[in-house]
Amino acid sequence: MSDKKKFIIRLMIIVAGLAVFFIAAGRLRVVDKEEIVTTTGYTYEDAKVVEIVEDNLTEDGVRVGYQHIRIKLLSGDYKGRIVDATSAEGNLFGAVCKEGDRVIVHMSASGNTMNVSVYSKDRVVQIAIFVSVFLLLMCLIGGKNGVKSVAGLVFTFLSIFMIYIPMIYRGYSPFWAAVLITIITTIVTMYLISGATIKTFCAITGTVIGVLLAGLSAWLFGLWADIDGYNVSNIETLAFVGQLTKIRIGGLLFSGILISSLGAVMDVAMSVSSAIYEIHCKAPDLGRMELFKSGMNVGRDMMGTMSNTLILAYVGSAVSTLVINYAYDLPFRQIINSYNIGIEIMQGVAGSIGVILTVPCVAVITSCLLKRRPR
Repeated sequence: MSDKKKFIIRLMIIVAGLAVFFIAAGRLRVVDKEEIVTTTGYTYEDAKVVEIVEDNLTEDGVRVGYQHIRIKLLSGDYKGRIVDATSAEGNLFGAVCKEGDRVIVHMSASGNTMNVSVYSKDRVVQIAIFVSVFLLLMCLIGGKNGVKSVAGLVFTFLSIFMIYIPMIYRGYSPFWAAVLITIITTIVTMYLISGATIKTFCAITGTVIGVLLAGLSAWLFGLWADIDGYNVSNIETLAFVGQLTKIRIGGLLFSGILISSLGAVMDVAMSVSSAIYEIHCKAPDLGRMELFKSGMNVGRDMMGTMSNTLILAYVGSAVSTLVINYAYDLPFRQIINSYNIGIEIMQGVAGSIGVILTVPCVAVITSCLLKRRPR
């Protein structure tokens, strides 16, 4: 088959797949959400600080009370209007404003009365530039494969926000929704990078098996250690949401473990599969056992680094908790038996187990399938 025909077939597969994806996303789209918090009477709008009316700074540089500022609204029904506003100097809400700053304001209006306060700085431009630099570097350094990786990354995010989350909201099992997203994103990402090849099939199969094993190990540990999806730190908010919607709160924790382990497992699976495939192409006389051993040697080198990646990622997300525990000098028995630490350990270790078990699975599948192929 000529390269042109291969390209046309591959393009048709991609177009057909995207059509099915967007049809499914349209069917799952939620347009009639339950109103959990009323938004009647207030909006969030873009604005620009035009004047600092009162800064409320003391002689030692400490701000007492609110900043009183004047802003120009850049969106909404009152766009172009200059109004007075306040800004609190909070760590989570508010901002220290200067003239010319772009901010997001919380605005409520009733008749001629308008109450405007600064919610935060407007960071849309900074976020867009930062993400664009990341994607540009991936394309420049990765070349053609970098562009494909960007396409796969974009598709993954679309799958999460257009398929995975709507499925959970509609009452589907979070665990099986995560399994579905794992299969879809793995197939698309691997196909974009390597095409329809034997190593792609092996990497896809190994990734799905590894992620399922990570979820299974987390579930078994949760049963053994009496940890479930109702022991997370924000359970009060989740329980309230669960009462008003069809969301199965208890399955969110283990569903998240599948999603979080997907990247590392996918990386290991493709690396081991590609290594065995290349060895087979250079030395086709090697038997299954030799190919399996070569794949295991490559996988062993990756186990440590990828397990470190997952463990350190979860440790990084829990640094605030660890520092607070250290500062309060809490006893070891209290720390190790807290739900927060137990969940972090479960997530990191379960993901690492998925990575470790992916190596022999991919090595077996790839070596067996390659030797079944005719020369």
